Amino acid sequence: MEESTTATITVPPYIKGRKGVVSDWSSDQKTFKGVPWGKAMMWIFLVADTFIFSIFLISYMTVRFSTKLAWPNPSKVFSLHVGHVSVPLLLIAIMTFILITSSGTMALAVKYGYQRNRKMCSIFLILTALFGASFVGMQAFEWTKLIMEGVRPWGNPWGAPQFGASFFMITGFHGTHVTIGVIFLLIMSRKSFRGDFDTGRRGFFTSQKSHYEAIEIMGLYWHFVDLVWVFIFAFFYLW
Repeated sequence: MEESTTATITVPPYIKGRKGVVSDWSSDQKTFKGVPWGKAMMWIFLVADTFIFSIFLISYMTVRFSTKLAWPNPSKVFSLHVGHVSVPLLLIAIMTFILITSSGTMALAVKYGYQRNRKMCSIFLILTALFGASFVGMQAFEWTKLIMEGVRPWGNPWGAPQFGASFFMITGFHGTHVTIGVIFLLIMSRKSFRGDFDTGRRGFFTSQKSHYEAIEIMGLYWHFVDLVWVFIFAFFYLW
């Protein structure tokens, strides 16, 4: 006579309080179940990057409050001459408008990507990359102008020497993010145009297959870069 066996399923105990939160977030089957790993890793990267930018901005505010010398007036330092008129923050306003507009084109690229309209997706990715490249070009012009006027990481002609170090560190770190984003936008545009996301063609750097979900992940990065610039604009150029 055959003996019947009954399978038992072990259910993990429910943990309350702070330990329960840690337990849930430690298991990908609970917190990240159904979430693509690429998107989850991008969110983790952006959270870590948020801490870095926060440290930079907090350090900048600390320097502003602690220095005994006069801080340069951003309206005068970052002004441009249009004819015989000095317009404060003109270049910065154009850069901000360009970067915010690029968020709209990036959103449209994600929209057409999920509609599998690879031509329109590629066009809007290229437009976003052009906006980003224009931003970096204007930032290079701004750096060149200030360097020719005597701004250095260790000093400047208008007051507190910490101004130069803060300016080059914060805007340079953000500009690096934009430059990296432009490179990947062009790569994504090429992959979209030739239909790699439709066929599931494997990537050049890795053996992973590509899907339109990669456009959304790219969009998360680009929107983050745009959002960070809003804080830099408010803290550095308007304060």
